[in-house]
Amino acid sequence: MKPTESPPPFIEEFATHGESLGALPNRMAVTLKDVARVAGVSPITVSRAIHKPELVKPHTVEAVQRAVRITGYIPNQLAGALTGSKTRLIAAIVPQISNSIFVETIQALSDRLWQANYQLLLGLSGYYNAREEELISAILSRRPDGIVLTGIRHAPETRQKIISTGAPVVEIWDQSLSPIDMVVGFSHEKVGEAMATHLLERGYRKIAMLWLDDDRSTRRRQAFTETLQRHGVAPVASILSASPATLQHGREGLATLIEQGHALDAIACGSDPLAHGVLTEALARGLRIPQQLGVIGFGDFDFAAHTYPALTTVKVDRQAIGELAAEALLQRIAGQEPAQRIVDVGFRIVVRESS
Repeated sequence: MKPTESPPPFIEEFATHGESLGALPNRMAVTLKDVARVAGVSPITVSRAIHKPELVKPHTVEAVQRAVRITGYIPNQLAGALTGSKTRLIAAIVPQISNSIFVETIQALSDRLWQANYQLLLGLSGYYNAREEELISAILSRRPDGIVLTGIRHAPETRQKIISTGAPVVEIWDQSLSPIDMVVGFSHEKVGEAMATHLLERGYRKIAMLWLDDDRSTRRRQAFTETLQRHGVAPVASILSASPATLQHGREGLATLIEQGHALDAIACGSDPLAHGVLTEALARGLRIPQQLGVIGFGDFDFAAHTYPALTTVKVDRQAIGELAAEALLQRIAGQEPAQRIVDVGFRIVVRESS
């Protein structure tokens, strides 16, 4: 069957009458042959028009695309991947999306990939390597053209699986001199140091910590503690909260510190939701902020500037991380070498009323 010079006229008939033309059995999956029959071309031409449109005449590609829309056919991208074609699929794994700290990154990543005609497959790993390994195994079976991972700490088996695929990889929200492939993020150690320095410069000395139990937060906490100790200040107390952070955890954390009798004049929090909870509990107890209690958070969430008092926090350009990660992947997929394999977006302390 030769491709027609213009889209076959019965395409519109099919769209209108559908099964009355005997085109497709009721409730049966649409096949490549069904699309070929509607488009008036051969099945192999349909396959080429979908996977390698540059090899097919434009009017034939148009006919096939219209037939795909009409029939609702979903191309088997995995089959294309097995024959060397691209799947147009990028896989990304983040700990969670209920915590808005990752949402802007994922949205920016998705938007830029969509512009390049790639789709994003999102997996949620929690904060556990075992779950990440399971997700990676499932995702790699779909032959993604690129992979985005949150953080740089992965189980050895996971790392080996990823390397063996040869697919471009970007690790985000972290920094490393030896990434799997590329990394876009910032130093959590430097964040912890900057948070401690900020409180020390404002005269706080009885400093407690309300932190999270995930790896990146732990590294910020360790750097925070080490910075205090270099200045001869010992942390008053440290309370760990399970990820993800919530306002409730922040309120309960400050309440516990006070009820345990700790004398403190500042508290550093592993995330803005924790800090928001601390502010709420402090005000409920009649504490004056920042005179009696200084508070600093992490993330610069959208509510941070609107708490009472406004929250001092660490701002990271979450959107830039997503955009730069997408660009790095697209360059790799196109066979180009990215300008930088290691990209540091940095961070800054946003000083507001709480400290």
